[in-house]
Amino acid sequence: MKNIQSVLFDLDGTLTDPFVGITASIKYALEKMNRPIPDEKTLGAFIGPPLPYSFKRYCGMTEDEAQQALSLYREFYPKGGVYELTVYDGIIDMLKKLKSAGKRLFIATSKPEKFAEMIADKFGFSDYLDGVAGASFDLSRNEKTDVIRYCLERFKVDNKTAVMVGDRDYDVLGAKDNGMACIGVLYGYGKEEEFKQAIFTAKTPLEVADIILNR
Repeated sequence: MKNIQSVLFDLDGTLTDPFVGITASIKYALEKMNRPIPDEKTLGAFIGPPLPYSFKRYCGMTEDEAQQALSLYREFYPKGGVYELTVYDGIIDMLKKLKSAGKRLFIATSKPEKFAEMIADKFGFSDYLDGVAGASFDLSRNEKTDVIRYCLERFKVDNKTAVMVGDRDYDVLGAKDNGMACIGVLYGYGKEEEFKQAIFTAKTPLEVADIILNR
């Protein structure tokens, strides 16, 4: 890890706990479509993967229905959900520590880039970041593999000296697809078995910094 120069962070479930805002937006979309609301555990499973995938998997929607649900979600989220989140304890200290060590820091998220930038600005992440890479509204860049590739290309990041930090297997697999190492965080929404292909796992944000700087 000591050769790592750039760190890409997932956003939801890695830097923030977005449960309140995301689930409120999901509920709004489902209510508008007269669909039943899943239980809290299932709603939590929406956090991380691209939303159309989750609407299809957990609500039994067709592709067209999932796109309608996504549109309704995006109708509510900027007004009633985007800032309804909690920054995990230790995140700012982790970012400070890595930045002080000369690392380039980025967000790479399946959340639309505009929303990710709003959150980064609002909660002070932007003070430490070198860039934000997110999904496109038209879904042409939606899968984690594509978002990571976009981040690497846009900000001229060398994949051989970069690591992805995330809380779901989508982060691990997206990193692998781009020839990168990955650190799985255990405090987010993923389960430990999702990180079998991760190089390391971390129980806290400061442990992430320790892994990158000292191992």
